[in-house]
Amino acid sequence: MTAHYLGTPEQLRDPNYTPPLTQAIPLGIQHVLAMFISNVTPAIIIAGAAGFGFGSNSPDFPALIYMIQMSMLFAGIATLFQTIGFGPVGARLPIVQGTSFAFLPIMIPLVAGKGIDALPALYGGVVVGGLFHSLLGTVIGKIRFALPPLVTGLVVLLIGLSLVRVGIQYAAGGVAAMSQPEYGSFLNWLVAITVIVTTLGLKFFARGIWSVAAILIGLLAGYVLALLLGMVSFSNVASAGVFTVPVPFKYGIAFSLSAIVGFCLMAFVSAVETVGDVSGITKGGAGREATDKEIVGATYADGLGSAIAGVFGALPNTSFSQNVGLIAITGVMSRMVVTFGAIFLIICGLLPKVGALISTVPIEVLGGSVIVMFGMVAAAGVQMLSDVLWNRRNMVIFAVSLSVGLGLQLEPKALQYLPETLQVLLASGILPGAFLAIVLNLVLPHELPGEAHVPASTDEENPVAPVTAAE
Repeated sequence: MTAHYLGTPEQLRDPNYTPPLTQAIPLGIQHVLAMFISNVTPAIIIAGAAGFGFGSNSPDFPALIYMIQMSMLFAGIATLFQTIGFGPVGARLPIVQGTSFAFLPIMIPLVAGKGIDALPALYGGVVVGGLFHSLLGTVIGKIRFALPPLVTGLVVLLIGLSLVRVGIQYAAGGVAAMSQPEYGSFLNWLVAITVIVTTLGLKFFARGIWSVAAILIGLLAGYVLALLLGMVSFSNVASAGVFTVPVPFKYGIAFSLSAIVGFCLMAFVSAVETVGDVSGITKGGAGREATDKEIVGATYADGLGSAIAGVFGALPNTSFSQNVGLIAITGVMSRMVVTFGAIFLIICGLLPKVGALISTVPIEVLGGSVIVMFGMVAAAGVQMLSDVLWNRRNMVIFAVSLSVGLGLQLEPKALQYLPETLQVLLASGILPGAFLAIVLNLVLPHELPGEAHVPASTDEENPVAPVTAAE
């Protein structure tokens, strides 16, 4: 099968183009598989922190299953907000929404050891934080001048760098296995490396759909190997229910000031990440900058998707960075491809057995794929930074912002004497890095002391572009 059947290069860069269904649907499912475990993991983490739901004999076990199902269902619905949109809501781009890890530092202290009784205040924070996030869409376009490629590229790079550790953990056996002897075992790495080798081999030595769907086929190859090695369990499939009906305020809702403040502050972090993700998608998939309309629409969809998710018992949503990497790998910019993935995700949310079957994919298999994709997120940030004029001013801004942002990610204990809320906000590294880059870019003069303005060079080997406010 040749690339002709998938579409011309111009068509593949067009968000409104729909490839043939026989290829669009598998590519959409590939997007779902890329984010599936990451999407449901926050619900499992929150249930574990609260102390409920583990073990089929637990009286609160159905609450965990419900949270997992709602995570899938409303990730799919929020993705439709982005790909199809309505009114000003939605970027109309191939943006995959999923449960955000960024909010975990806020959510875990809220529920720690409180059991299922902690859920009402948690969902109150999710709903209010989501509404506040939507309000950010009214100003995000006006402040976009403060988010040039120097800033957005740095944000995407920091997101990618924060994720690469997760890819290695997945490949080695997952966080839950860290204290076990099998963590980092030969078999775990064999499965992960099989996925990587299959993916890269098909991507660079195959053509057409075989090349574009390299991630999906790599996942299937790893899954088959894991099955042969006895690493796949189907026990949860048999015990899963037949159909899940979403119920508003199933576990109640309450409004806590600390929860509301925490979720609203983290909403800004999520909004900045979304700006970076949208920019990464348009840059990696279409070779252009994102428009103000796309940025604003994506922010509206982010917040609205989170608010509605909170009403029905799911956690806050955000654009998923690993799918930014997938767009860069496949080169397919079609929003309809992601729409098919969203529909499949909704089906998984309504039919627990379908979701349970997908959840049988071992974390080592996913590790192999996300190592590639998380690395591509960082690479997309580097690509965005290639548009920056690297004079001394911009190098200083980048150096300071990256050092602080990445440094706080690597050494969060350096913040131990700050108030807990500040620790939560700063330890991600993304917010302080973005904040420093924005402020320094706005206040530092475009000509450093002793450095004369350098006009556009006529030297063909070392062209120097004029410095503009956007840079």
